[in-house]
Amino acid sequence: MTTTNILPPTTPLLPSARGPRPRRRRLGKSPVDDNPMRMIITTGADRWIIYGLLIVMGLVFAFPLYAMVAKSFQGFGINNYISLVTDPVGEVPIVLTYVNSFVIGLIHAAFVVAISTTAGYALSKLQFRGRELAFAGIILFLAVPGTALLVPVFHITNQLDLFNNYLGVALPEAALTIPFGVLLLRNFGRNVPDSLIEAAKLDGASHFSVFWHIFLPLARPAVVNLIVLCMIWSLQDFLWPSMLFTNPDVTTAAQAVSSFSNQLGRSPEDFGRYNASLVLLAVPAVLFVVFGLRFIVNGLTSGSTKD
Repeated sequence: MTTTNILPPTTPLLPSARGPRPRRRRLGKSPVDDNPMRMIITTGADRWIIYGLLIVMGLVFAFPLYAMVAKSFQGFGINNYISLVTDPVGEVPIVLTYVNSFVIGLIHAAFVVAISTTAGYALSKLQFRGRELAFAGIILFLAVPGTALLVPVFHITNQLDLFNNYLGVALPEAALTIPFGVLLLRNFGRNVPDSLIEAAKLDGASHFSVFWHIFLPLARPAVVNLIVLCMIWSLQDFLWPSMLFTNPDVTTAAQAVSSFSNQLGRSPEDFGRYNASLVLLAVPAVLFVVFGLRFIVNGLTSGSTKD
């Protein structure tokens, strides 16, 4: 006699009986990824401490600027600024110093951007033997101070007859900035998806086309950041113009500070004009920082993460 199984077939559990459903992981970046400061600021007390430190640091750095602006009106008030623009000080028109600094800064930025973008593309997207060794060798030059190059730069400038020439100052500045530019563009290039490069090559694009039509447009924040920094560093450079410029007609803004100090720092009446000259000479650098701050931040952080 055979027995049959009369047990009812098993029924699937209802959703409520299966327990809580696991939450699906949301795609995209978390708030921590969007704002790295949230990894540091965890409580309200941390936020107040950081804001307090930022306010104190801001006041410390703003006090010399306030003192300089306040003393620039000493004596003749606003006429201190008007006289600096209309009357040259020590045969050095202050407007001409702006022009000289801007020309040197543009030449400086042109050399740095041209070399840094091509080297950054090659070191990040091209595969060749010794790539990492070449990059390490370039980075080593970041540790070379400008003062260590005084004698060779003076000798080379003399051989090329570049004294009192914009190019004579722009070339040493570019040589010292190029390692930083290569580092910046190489790190940015590593963040560019390789799929874009491979798709362009499948369509028959050459390396130059990929560099010009894909890499450069994507690297615009880093390139603008590099241009702004080159202009600021040229405006603030005192070493190379002082060593290579002897003609007053090519005096730069940073070099003019020393000339104005000798001419205007001797009497109380001219002390206000001297501080006014410092304010005017600092205006271009401040404007570059204010209008280029967004590109500076984006350029410095563009290669920090990789999707």
